[in-house]
Amino acid sequence: MSSTPIDPHKLDKLGEVAIKVGLQLAEGQDLIITAPMTAAPLVRRITEHAYKAGAGLVTTVYSDEEATLARYKYARDQSFDRAAGWLYAGMAEAYKANAARLAISGDNPMMLAGQDPEKVSRANRANSAAYRPALELITGFDINWNIVSYPTLAWAKLVFPNDSDDVAVGKLADAIFKASRVDQDDPIAAWKAHNANLKARWTWLNGKKFAALKYKGPGTDLTVGLADGHRWKGGASEAKNGVTCNPNIPTEEVFTTPHRLRVEGTVSATKPLSHNGTLIENIQARFEDGRMVELKATKGQDVFNKVLDTDEGARRLGEVALVPHSSPISASGILFYNTLYDENASCHIAMGQCYADCFEGGKDLTSDQIFAQGGNKSLIHIDWMIGSDQVDIDGVHADGSSEPVMRKGEWAF
Repeated sequence: MSSTPIDPHKLDKLGEVAIKVGLQLAEGQDLIITAPMTAAPLVRRITEHAYKAGAGLVTTVYSDEEATLARYKYARDQSFDRAAGWLYAGMAEAYKANAARLAISGDNPMMLAGQDPEKVSRANRANSAAYRPALELITGFDINWNIVSYPTLAWAKLVFPNDSDDVAVGKLADAIFKASRVDQDDPIAAWKAHNANLKARWTWLNGKKFAALKYKGPGTDLTVGLADGHRWKGGASEAKNGVTCNPNIPTEEVFTTPHRLRVEGTVSATKPLSHNGTLIENIQARFEDGRMVELKATKGQDVFNKVLDTDEGARRLGEVALVPHSSPISASGILFYNTLYDENASCHIAMGQCYADCFEGGKDLTSDQIFAQGGNKSLIHIDWMIGSDQVDIDGVHADGSSEPVMRKGEWAF
């Protein structure tokens, strides 16, 4: 094919949506972009829209798959306990000075599949520790931030293995554009309407102040206690710097913070989890006093267990999110091997770090106060999917009475 399989007009719209909806970049604000080199066409579109919107300085940090793999082939063993702390310290400084952050996902999800899992685990642990000063400013919602995706060839071939390169990339591009609402005539208006719908959901949930959520479905009988003073969010929300942004494009979820000590029962995953090159399938877990005390998976169990050994908080929940089974991403029937997409196809929970902003008055709470109210601390945050059209969810009040929140995977209110 002589022409690109990626529609340049829709790609430009995605760049515009990233800046005007995702970030709502402020006049004079600096922007840091992280992206795989293969996503350069989208980086260029985003950079152009950023400067048109009055950006101060746009800086992109590129990653490269072949360079990453070269490390696993040739680096000395002690390299895997190190990370570029100076780079993350610099990012943290930029965020403290109110730079916005935009991440473009598009890396081959199976890039590290053939590498030594022990080295992958060590490198991730070192990276997580080095990244923490910057990550805390993101999870604490100090700044406006956003993640969008680009249909790279390696990712497209994983999702559509039986298609030619061009057809696979074209199909993934179309799926990304549809999920990101840039296939519509006025994507910005479409996002405004979608955000209003999500707001109606979380406003109802916040009014209920449930003490817990009760999940019932095949292989699932789980009670998730909610953190004291928790607050539901979803879609657009205001960062501490006063900018309203949509952190995830696409997004179909409303989410809040569970209480790390009050999760009981069994739960079965409803979709595979793709993590660092491993597909973890048919996860079944049991929780006691908030901690995952038993984990089974038909594939990738050892890998998941290794990640959950990262620290004390890794086996506890940091997020609970509700997504209707009829969400556009679920309806597409595509397994994206990418959490940003797959988590928006299904209700999910996340192991590890909580979001500080999912609390009443969260902007003013210290990390110790958040911890005291049940929020979890960890170097990891890994979402996995537990919702389907066979799962019912009830909201449980402090007095033990309950009412429907979801029935057969759809909103009950």
